[in-house]
This record gives sequence, structure tokens and C-alpha cells, in this order.
Amino acid sequence: MSDVPLAAPRTAPRWRGPALALAGLAVLGLSVTVLAGHGWTQAALVVAGLAGAYTGLNAAGRALFGDAFDLMFWLCAAWLAVLVVAAVAAPVLPLGEHQDIVKTLDTPGMAVPDLSTAHPLGTNNFGLDLLARVVYGARSSLVVSLGAVVIGMVVGGAAGIAAGYFRRGADATVGVLTNSLLAVPPLILLIALGTVLEPNLRNIAVALSLLAIPGMVRMARASTMAFARREFVVAAEAMGASRWRVMTRELLPNVVLPLASYGMVMVSVLIVAEASLSFLGLGVQPPAPSWGNMIAEGQENDAFTKYPHIVLVPGVTLFLTVFAFNLIGEKARKRWDPRRANL
Repeated sequence: MSDVPLAAPRTAPRWRGPALALAGLAVLGLSVTVLAGHGWTQAALVVAGLAGAYTGLNAAGRALFGDAFDLMFWLCAAWLAVLVVAAVAAPVLPLGEHQDIVKTLDTPGMAVPDLSTAHPLGTNNFGLDLLARVVYGARSSLVVSLGAVVIGMVVGGAAGIAAGYFRRGADATVGVLTNSLLAVPPLILLIALGTVLEPNLRNIAVALSLLAIPGMVRMARASTMAFARREFVVAAEAMGASRWRVMTRELLPNVVLPLASYGMVMVSVLIVAEASLSFLGLGVQPPAPSWGNMIAEGQENDAFTKYPHIVLVPGVTLFLTVFAFNLIGEKARKRWDPRRANL
């Protein structure tokens, strides 16, 4: 029986990825220029163009950097970077009016998105620029969610490390308090706090932190128990290090990374929670912009049916932001999960 060499696996030509990406970008450009204002037809072509561009760019990236290349991760990171920079630099950006309706008396209301005009994402019923409101709404959402996560990391991390290291009475006490918070339905808790507290960013962040603390406690406790019997902790205890030093110098640096990765996932949850409160009228109050109260504007006079961009602009922004935080957070959790560490 003669030896027959195996045929090499067929690979797609290198030009196919860039060509598909260019075609997708061409369809996208056509949909936002020539077909501007055509409603659902324009939206369908935007989706088709984005899908073609993504498929082509992903194929080109894998051809250049190997199969480990993850275009979705880099797109999510780029989206969050652009969003954060725009939110921080909003006062100096050439944006339209986002809040003062007196300044928009001569601006057409409910203008449809058109990249060739001064209002590329359109306006609401008061003539306020939707692009400016999305950017300023990002400031509210990010400040509230990140502030709540920081509070949850500090309070929940400290309680979880103490419970995981001391065990016994401390663990039981922290467990009872954590389970008590988890026993209250989150939406009921937020509505109750929203009716009592003044609806400013600080109070909203404090209220939302109550949703983050139980998960942070459990994550910190599990991480502490995973590291408490490691050699470097046992060696520190054998050398006479105090419990405070062991917790702050040995355990805390190893617990911070899992907490931070879990915190990125919690940011996405809290952004949705803040938007829900604002949608119900218990969060950021109009005319100050928030993604939640921008979506709520679509309820007025059946605005969503006639002018879908009123809801789609903040809704798509909210979806992309939550999706990006979730994807990056899950990848970070897989990398820094203490249960994957070698003992």
C-alpha cells in the first residue's frame, strides 16, 4: 500500500476578509447617508452593513493574528473607551443643547437622525439634541454604577475577607446579613429607597450599592478561603505576622483582582438598575438626561410608533454598554478566578 500525502487544509484567501469588510462598510455608509430618514429600511441596512463589516474584520484579524484573535473583545473595549472619553470631555465637545429647553425654542422637535445635519442622532420633542443627551446620560450612568461598585467592593470586600479568614462567629454574622439583603427583591428595595431618598446621583449610588454588596461579600469570602491556606499565608502566620497584616498584606492583593473582574459585570447590572429607576421616575429627574428617562420619553403621545429613534438611540446605547461590560467582565473573571489557581 503506497503512502499518499495528505492534502493540506484549504484556507480562505487573505483578501476575502478585507473585501467583505469594505462591502459591509459601504452598505453602512449608504444606509446612513442616502437612505437617511427611511425608518426601518435604513435600520435593516445598518444591521446588514454592521454584520458584513464585523464578519470581514474578524476574518482579517484571525488571518493576521491567529485563531486566538477576538474582534468582539476589542470592539467592546473600544466602545467603552470612546464612551468614557466622551462622557469626561462632554463639556468641551461641540455638542448640541442637552437640557435647557429655552435654548431650543427655534430647533425642530422630533428631528430624525441625519449625519449631515447639526443633530446627527435627531432631537426629542423639546428639540434637545439626542447625541448630547446620550453623552451626558452616560456621565450619570457611569458615575452612579461605578460609585456603587466601589462602595460594594470596599464594604463587601472587607466583610468577605473578615468572614473568610476568621470563620466561625464572623462568618455566621456576615452570612446572616448577606442573606437578609438577598431576601429582599431588588426592584422592591430600589423603589422603596427611591421614594424616601432625594433623587440625586449620590443617593442613587448608595442605594444601588446595596445590590452589589452581597455578591462582593461572597466573592471576597470565597477568594479568601481559597488563599487562606496557601504557602505564603501560612509562612506569614508562622513568622508571627498579625491577623491585620495577613489580611491587608497577603490576602487583600490576591482578592482585589477577582473583585475587580466581578465588579465589571456588576457595573452592567447597575447601569440597567439605574436606567430602570429613571424610567420609573425615581432616578435622574428630567430635563437632566439619563438613558432611562430618555427611553421613557417614547411613552408620550405614542412617540415610539411615529419616531422610533426617540427610544432606539438611548436603547441601543444602553444595550451596547451593558454588553461590553458583561463580555469584558466575564473574560476577566475567567482569567482571575481563584478557583483556577494552582495550589
